[in-house]
Amino acid sequence: MEKQQQPVPLAKAVFLDRDGVLNVERGEYTWRLQDFEVCPGVPEALALLKQHGYLLVVVTNQAGITKGLYTKEDVLACHVKLQAACGHLIDALYMAPGHPSKSESLSRKPNSLMLEKAIARFHLYPAACWLVGDQPRDLQAAQSCGISGILVGPHPPGTHPQQKSNLLEAAQFIVAKTA
Repeated sequence: MEKQQQPVPLAKAVFLDRDGVLNVERGEYTWRLQDFEVCPGVPEALALLKQHGYLLVVVTNQAGITKGLYTKEDVLACHVKLQAACGHLIDALYMAPGHPSKSESLSRKPNSLMLEKAIARFHLYPAACWLVGDQPRDLQAAQSCGISGILVGPHPPGTHPQQKSNLLEAAQFIVAKTA
């Protein structure tokens, strides 16, 4: 008799854009360690989401790499600083270094390949996942995967059905919605 394999239970995650959600949006590329400043409330938000069983996955466009403005190592150094500031709670970090002026990429948001890779890697159930971003392109990537999105930052009311001022408010909303 053939032994049947048990299905892998599906997990839930919160996908996080980087610039403008996790670190202060400076209006230009942020790649120098001295310019990389974690937004207020981010460590608390990540801890709250972790306490409620969410995996934390960063998905960030980093076109400055392809444009030759900085290196992948510069970005990774910023991610080390982010992890240290947040108690090493982030489970995975994906980056899309491409830019349409140089080359096309299915990873770059609003495309969804970064999210799809994480869904496959962590056996995620998209309907139980969220994405928090500060740009409409972030939410487009989420929507194409069946993931709910929350727009954060200074946007006019009504820009998106779910809007919060920052990641901590978004995390509190997510936890309240799924409690």
